[in-house]
Amino acid sequence: MSIITIVGAGMMGTAIGYPAAGNGHEIRLVGTPLDDAIIDHAIATHTHLTMKRPIPDGFKFYHFSELSEAMEGAELIVSGVSSFGVEWFSETMLPLIPEEMPILGVTKGMVDLPDGSLISYPEYYRTRHPGRKMRLCAVGGPCTSYELADHDPTEVCFCGDEPQLLRWIKSLFECDYYHISLSTDVRGVECAVAMKNAYALGVSLAIGLSERIEGVGGREHYNSQAALFGQSVREMRRLIRLSGSGDDNIVLGAGDLYVTVFGGRTRKIGTLLGRGLSFDEAMAALSGVTLESIVIATRTARAVRRLIERGKAREAEFPLLMHIDDIINGGKPVDIPWNKFETEYGMD
Repeated sequence: MSIITIVGAGMMGTAIGYPAAGNGHEIRLVGTPLDDAIIDHAIATHTHLTMKRPIPDGFKFYHFSELSEAMEGAELIVSGVSSFGVEWFSETMLPLIPEEMPILGVTKGMVDLPDGSLISYPEYYRTRHPGRKMRLCAVGGPCTSYELADHDPTEVCFCGDEPQLLRWIKSLFECDYYHISLSTDVRGVECAVAMKNAYALGVSLAIGLSERIEGVGGREHYNSQAALFGQSVREMRRLIRLSGSGDDNIVLGAGDLYVTVFGGRTRKIGTLLGRGLSFDEAMAALSGVTLESIVIATRTARAVRRLIERGKAREAEFPLLMHIDDIINGGKPVDIPWNKFETEYGMD
């Protein structure tokens, strides 16, 4: 039996402990300073407050003030914070974690640099802590927290710099419903699954556009969704290449795009925009909802615009991303540039 300490008691941070608990490992779930209500609820009911699922045996619950106790004897630390908690984890948690301790991050996201480069969160952590040795690994791939908790079969990828370490971490979590591939292409894996947030917003515009015609709750128009999905995959693949990574990672990004379009916060904001609400109106309607898609779309578009300025990319290669950016950061209405998606293959 191994002891796994998860820092961050949100839905995915908690859910990733389910397969490991089922494998007989001890899971110590530590709330951030913002998670006190979740931890209190878990202690009282052994269920998760927001995921609304029972938490399996093998879990123990800790407030952040009890972090030292929760880390004692741990063999793996899991970062379960959202992308909005990355700075907190970097500044507060990383200095407290011994350098030899492996860390597995479930946070999907990326950071754009001034030259237009896109880097993963493990890479970003290293830039914030130069000279510090950290054994950073991360999770990518299509997996929703509530379906993981329900044992619905899924395929994910663990990535990192140490193959043997990855194989050991895999042995802790893999089970008959949680299937894990491994990769040393950290940037490729993480950027692929981060980009899906931006493009899921783009695909969801078609849902709102169909609601303009059919009414809310009416028939969805799948032709337009599929067209936007296909264009999203094309642009995501180009972005993965621009990051200097292998574009086979598009499999992870496309799978994650699929599950994100079918539910969650990103679908909501895209649908509202497609209905005709301005970005400010849509954000007001979703007041209090955390929208990582806005952050990722903004960072990605900003990086691409810098690459265009440097002659490393062409605007014509990213018409959907540019339109998404124009909507959320330029105040423009939804007007899908369908003709710009057209291509010619093998034509002389």
